[in-house]
Amino acid sequence: MKRILYLLLIFFTSFSFSNESTYVFGWTQQNNPDLSTPIGGITVGAEVSLDNEPNPLWLELQKPNISKFEKDRLAILSMAGNYRVYFDFMETMGFVKNYKPQQPYQSWATEYVSVIEDKDDFISLQHITVMYFKQKDGQISDPVVMKHWRQDWKYEDNEISTYAGNRTWTNYKIPYNEQKGIWTQSVFQVDDSPRYQGYGQWIHYPNYSSWASNETWRPLPRREFSVRDDYDVMIGNNIQTITPTGWVHEQNNKKVVLADNKKVLAKEIGIGRYERIKDFNWEAGLEYWGETQSFWKEVRFVINNKLNNTKTFKLKASIDGVPMWNKLFMMADNYTKDKVKLRNDIEKIINSYSI
Repeated sequence: MKRILYLLLIFFTSFSFSNESTYVFGWTQQNNPDLSTPIGGITVGAEVSLDNEPNPLWLELQKPNISKFEKDRLAILSMAGNYRVYFDFMETMGFVKNYKPQQPYQSWATEYVSVIEDKDDFISLQHITVMYFKQKDGQISDPVVMKHWRQDWKYEDNEISTYAGNRTWTNYKIPYNEQKGIWTQSVFQVDDSPRYQGYGQWIHYPNYSSWASNETWRPLPRREFSVRDDYDVMIGNNIQTITPTGWVHEQNNKKVVLADNKKVLAKEIGIGRYERIKDFNWEAGLEYWGETQSFWKEVRFVINNKLNNTKTFKLKASIDGVPMWNKLFMMADNYTKDKVKLRNDIEKIINSYSI
């Protein structure tokens, strides 16, 4: 449990970056050294070996005579695998008086993505982070593991839960004329509580597959939540594109102040680059997921039941200073095998944080 909470602390305060020298484009005219020095920490990860061979599922995507639906499924399933991930975010423009751009943000991780459910028109992908840190004496640390985010994909869905600000999600009916051929992507946080949902079409060319969302609202990310309180929501678009050796998540976000008539503070761009790696020791992550996947399946059931059967879902940030993720991760480390009791215990925790 200690290794899980340690990594949660890293994720929920400041992520880390592993390069010694960095170039950041976009504000070169400012002559401000801070803008070429990204924030995000100072940790360095263990060396990894990139897998430069094309993903077999990406190769499947290139085959002729595959239906559009099957190509969509192959593209989604292609995101499963073992990855080195780099995250880059940078504000690109401001819309308030005396605006000053914030420092860019960069971070890294090593994580594997597993298919935990595949039902033809529904695919669920769970991200598990396993990180090894290079210490001051040059030694590599023991593995640090965390159950990270989850993404669910649903074909021709007719309803999603949209973020409305103030830790509140509301049901939204997708117009009937927009449902044909779409896939909804539902993104969940580390404790399986909702983050955002969006919908869009997969587009395929002979060697290119990409999905673009509608404009979605989402809570502040942890990289911002822990250091800023000058805006309330992010409103933006997501693009997920499959490459021969991984995939890339692009974001185009507006930082919006709801209390001031939805004033836009600034815009930012973001890139999450997932590169396939090989010969990496995932044993600690596989062990954790093997021991706790039954628990998290029950958590998903309880939260999805609430989202599907209530018009509005709202969560408290914490109770007596303790966030919901903390209690659920503690319970996951030592939970009862009695399914009925387990579901009741999980419901009690989630109900206590629901408003």
